[in-house]
Amino acid sequence: MVEVISHDEVISAVKQKRMLPGDLTPREAAALQERLASSVVADMPLDLGQIRRVAAADVSYRRGDELTFASLVVMSFPDMEVLEELSGVAPVAFSYVPGLLSFRELPALIPLFERVKHAPDAVLVDGQGIAHPRRIGIASHLGLLFSVPSVGVAKSVLVGEYREPGRRKGAKRPLIFNEEKVGYALRTRDGVKPVFVSPGHLADPESSCALVLACCRGYRLPEPIRAAHALANRARLESYGG
Repeated sequence: MVEVISHDEVISAVKQKRMLPGDLTPREAAALQERLASSVVADMPLDLGQIRRVAAADVSYRRGDELTFASLVVMSFPDMEVLEELSGVAPVAFSYVPGLLSFRELPALIPLFERVKHAPDAVLVDGQGIAHPRRIGIASHLGLLFSVPSVGVAKSVLVGEYREPGRRKGAKRPLIFNEEKVGYALRTRDGVKPVFVSPGHLADPESSCALVLACCRGYRLPEPIRAAHALANRARLESYGG
């Protein structure tokens, strides 16, 4: 059964987090990102030997609707067994604006993170980390909110340039933006399109790639993100009666 998160609960969750206040205009949201970006730590290597649980978060929509279908899946690491699944339906809190995805999706994810029983040691997010115009994509913003190591795993480039990596799994090429390495184009399976991995918070580009690869099981996307995506879609289908 999908838990319905009320509008009041979403607003309360947002207001309790100073890094995601409600009722911002797009200009104000971008200005807040610029202030928060200085707090993002993107040069701290992850110690994969200390990671026991990896989570992933995803959000699904039905076009033209005003509802958000959020999911959070926690898996054991490195064996990738599901430990916990949370999902919820919440009202859309922010219009879609490129570069401001966190203000649209995090309000629905905050209640799920606050209820999780198996606290993750790292979180993978279907979106950008520091590979973002203001160096704070949704993965970075989420990492700051909960002081948890986070990694962005995006299916397309938002900013930056790269050379195509080799065709074998594990091949990677730096993603460069404003003369800075903000992540990698990473091949997660032989012959498939690369994903774009960037540290969110309390991680660095190299260890972020290592974590993503360690979570892959023969598909383009790592298992936690695949599971979170499937759960968010199930929540949407369940809400609309299949």
